[in-house]
Amino acid sequence: MKGKRFRKLIFLRDVLAFMLTSFGGPQAHLAILLNDFVKKRAYLTEEELMELYSLTQILPGPSSTQTVVGVAYKVGGLSLAIITFLIWVVPAGAVMCFIAINLETFSLNASFSKVLTFIQPIALGIVAYATYSFGRIALKTDINLILAACAVAASLILRSPFVFPILILLGGIISSATDAPHEEDQLRVKLFSNINTKKVAYFIGILLLFGSLGAIISRTSPFSLPIRLFENFYRNGIIIFGGGQVLVPLMYTEFVDVKHYLTGQEFLSGYALQQIIPGPTFSFTSFVGAMSLGNRGYGISGQILGSVIGVLGINAPGVILILFIVPFWEDLKKITRIKRSLSGINAVAVGFMVAAFVLLMKPVGINYMNIGIIVATFLVLKFTSTKTPYIILMGVLAGIFLA
Repeated sequence: MKGKRFRKLIFLRDVLAFMLTSFGGPQAHLAILLNDFVKKRAYLTEEELMELYSLTQILPGPSSTQTVVGVAYKVGGLSLAIITFLIWVVPAGAVMCFIAINLETFSLNASFSKVLTFIQPIALGIVAYATYSFGRIALKTDINLILAACAVAASLILRSPFVFPILILLGGIISSATDAPHEEDQLRVKLFSNINTKKVAYFIGILLLFGSLGAIISRTSPFSLPIRLFENFYRNGIIIFGGGQVLVPLMYTEFVDVKHYLTGQEFLSGYALQQIIPGPTFSFTSFVGAMSLGNRGYGISGQILGSVIGVLGINAPGVILILFIVPFWEDLKKITRIKRSLSGINAVAVGFMVAAFVLLMKPVGINYMNIGIIVATFLVLKFTSTKTPYIILMGVLAGIFLA
């Protein structure tokens, strides 16, 4: 018993170290997990980690968070998984909340304003590179190209948050609409007969509950916006495939372009600053939640509440799913249709990213300097091994000394 407790404490210490050194996206995080959790500590095998990571790629939600929580579940069960989740998300979320609370104060500082003139186009260059990288992987067939083009057009024309779940669903259906092997029929029956319907009801019920409350409660009530905000984040957590690079276009369209909870400049500033903070990319939701309530006069306590709402809302669906599905992943991973659906979902996600890049150009402004910074950031990321935090720091220094 003591040996197990000691192993869990060592694991939590390793999770804390992982959080403090994890810059970049899921691919960078996976490399650290392979080195520290597999090779050094042998918490699980390399094959188990890669299978777990593959599972996160066909589930909505933050893949890095789902992976590390899944590892914790394998090591020590549900309680260790929950503690691991908190260690992983709380510090970065707290930092982003602090930035949101003090953003207006920072903005009044002349030096900070100068810094923003550089890091906002750098952030857009990072979005451009993420779109390019994701597109190279996802757009390999004519059908996927068409799906991506339709997603771009629909995003730019309709300007509605409901476009995203509908197109993601259609993309998955279209890409999986090929005949699966007949021998999988019995496997599907076995798999779905093992699903706990009560857990599924809880998962869907949370979304319906908060969606209904947001519609019923008067918009003049102080509880209305926090409830609707949780529903917004929770819904986005259900439909986000592809990680943080897909999160940005979804959130920009809904929170900036449609609902005007924060401005495009605030959004880009928060996104750029998040890039120099270790931990999950989804911690950006802490900033968006805090700014959403702060800009509506809820005060500092309201901003802290908005930060908590953003972090819990966006992460809850993915964490629930990974803990729900890990026990029968051995059966799930054999179903061809589930794997094939990811192709169309990713293609639609690329379309959303292209549309986001176009929409984000407006708050940045189109001029020779901004275009040059965007192009330079893209080229540095493509042709060198320079990591994103260093590029942001170079932008900060350039803003201080050159602007």
